[in-house]
Amino acid sequence: MKKITMQQIADHLGVSKFVVSKALSGKGGVNETTKERVIQAASQLGYFTQKSGYVKNIVPTSIPLSTVPNQGTVLVLMPNIRFQNKDSLYWGKVLEGISRELELRSLGMIIVSEPRGDHFLQAINPEGILGMLGVGQIETSLLLEAHRTGFPMVLVDHEDYLIPSDTIFANNPDGIARIVNHLIGLGHRDLHFLGNASFSRSFRDRWIGFRSTLEDNGLKPQEDHDDMLMLEGIETGQFQERFIEWAQRRIDSKTLPTALVCANDLIAITVTTALYSLGLTVPDDISVTGFDNIDDSLRSQPALTTVNVPKEQMGQRAVRMLMDRLSNPGMAQEKILIAVDVVHRDSTAEPSH
Repeated sequence: MKKITMQQIADHLGVSKFVVSKALSGKGGVNETTKERVIQAASQLGYFTQKSGYVKNIVPTSIPLSTVPNQGTVLVLMPNIRFQNKDSLYWGKVLEGISRELELRSLGMIIVSEPRGDHFLQAINPEGILGMLGVGQIETSLLLEAHRTGFPMVLVDHEDYLIPSDTIFANNPDGIARIVNHLIGLGHRDLHFLGNASFSRSFRDRWIGFRSTLEDNGLKPQEDHDDMLMLEGIETGQFQERFIEWAQRRIDSKTLPTALVCANDLIAITVTTALYSLGLTVPDDISVTGFDNIDDSLRSQPALTTVNVPKEQMGQRAVRMLMDRLSNPGMAQEKILIAVDVVHRDSTAEPSH
């Protein structure tokens, strides 16, 4: 296949080769919009996936598996946004899994949680770095810089179509389908999804799974532009006031759904508290479900019916995936889905009307 050059990307976009070079090198002097256009065009033309001088291999791309467990360090990129940190009931468990698996292999770990600017990796000594794990939501510009180093990389609960990499997710569509079918089995026919389909790839997959499962059962889901699909402040609970206003309108018009399927447990717990403030009880008046099975889902009142995501196992599997990539750098990139299951608790019951 003919090699894709910077000049071809420049011609494709109608800009100079100098602009393309600046954008792809991560240097300043190019505005964000132009930079994103260059990155997208380069990805579409196959610039990143070809064997070219663009990727500088700081460490060997192929390390014999027998030598991997005895030495080296893995870089864990987890920007501290959206409460993505070790104290999180979700992300903390993923990190525990990563740490446990690395310890079993006698490997070290460096967590990068506060990347500064576009050149955060320059401050890290590449000697002994085997590869990278990206955890949670990460901006394209940071992923581009990570990709530029040449280190093999695995993304956990995130993907970016512009940056080729191995990825690992919970099986979100299957999990939401199981919980929706559970509610339908209880007799619910008026179900509503709460979340933000653009918040993350996992949330989008959960919404798509919800919609598809309803349609498969001959039920009509809410419209894509529904207010409850565009919640803001999900990680802080700031959406509660907006939800209360929505729920009150539904109560007044006698159109309140019999079941609320929430994109994660934090939303479900916040919603349950809001429903109580409106004089409704869960599950007697309305059923509520979550997703993730964080520790607080068991402690909530009532205990929350949810989907268990094996968070530690995701972290462990990501490490093993990275080791496989180190041993077989030429194998096709993979997207692995970790199986999930429904945890039946006290927040769901047959509809009262």
